[in-house]
Amino acid sequence: MNPVTPIDNSSPHAGRIQGDPWQAYAAVLEGIHRESPGIWTYRIRFQDSSVAADYSAKPGQFNMLYLPGIGEAAISLSGRSLADEPLIHTVRAVGNVTRALADAKVGFSLGIRGPFGSHWPLEQCMGKDVIVVAGGIGLAPLRPAIYEMMANRERFGRVSVLIGARSPADLLYHEEYANWEAAAIDVETTVDRAERDWAGNVGVVTLLINRLGILDSRQTVMLSCGPEVMMRYAIQAVRERGVPRTNLWLSLERNMNCAIGHCGHCQLGPHFICKDGPVLRYDQVADIMRVDSL
Repeated sequence: MNPVTPIDNSSPHAGRIQGDPWQAYAAVLEGIHRESPGIWTYRIRFQDSSVAADYSAKPGQFNMLYLPGIGEAAISLSGRSLADEPLIHTVRAVGNVTRALADAKVGFSLGIRGPFGSHWPLEQCMGKDVIVVAGGIGLAPLRPAIYEMMANRERFGRVSVLIGARSPADLLYHEEYANWEAAAIDVETTVDRAERDWAGNVGVVTLLINRLGILDSRQTVMLSCGPEVMMRYAIQAVRERGVPRTNLWLSLERNMNCAIGHCGHCQLGPHFICKDGPVLRYDQVADIMRVDSL
């Protein structure tokens, strides 16, 4: 029997590397894996082993990746944070920093600040059924939570992972789904546009929620990340099934420049997504999310 991995959610924020939060630590790009068109997963290792030993992150948090001469970008961790293991980041090439990273090769040098932000409330999910709803690259910050539930499967009830993508080619981590299912996790996928050889679901991800069957609403928690319009409809679907607002958790995306709530670029109503989020409980942001394009 594998040892049970402890889940520590005693604080809303994990301890970042000791010292100045503005300090970027030298790291090297150790591996690159193409996930889908325009999206790559990177393995990044700190050059100083003592820095690596001092690093600790929780599922849902992010790092600031610094490319010298180009700038920084906030990127969620997409793998477990384990001692002496590289950091895993899945990145879509959409801006100057991420496009430059897409052109980088193994051995490329960069800087890392972090980890920053809030995390998925896995401690509060224990003993409950968990619905993970992901759209597109929104599966990346949810994958570490899936890994933690796999490693501690007996602590959770039914776990359902519902994944939506534009096309079958855009489904992230599809080679891992069988392993997730082997850990007694239900995995369902759907796409907006089917290809000729696609035999799976076609339609919005909320259709998968409606097919879950009977929910123990008070004992069900939803974790969601993806386009905000998708999350709004996912919220509506589970709310219609009686799941309370306090059991719904979202990871929100905003332009995070400083990561410590100093610059104000990521302000959303009273919240600074970089330090109050990115993971926030739905009842904290429900009124704000009613406003499109805020």
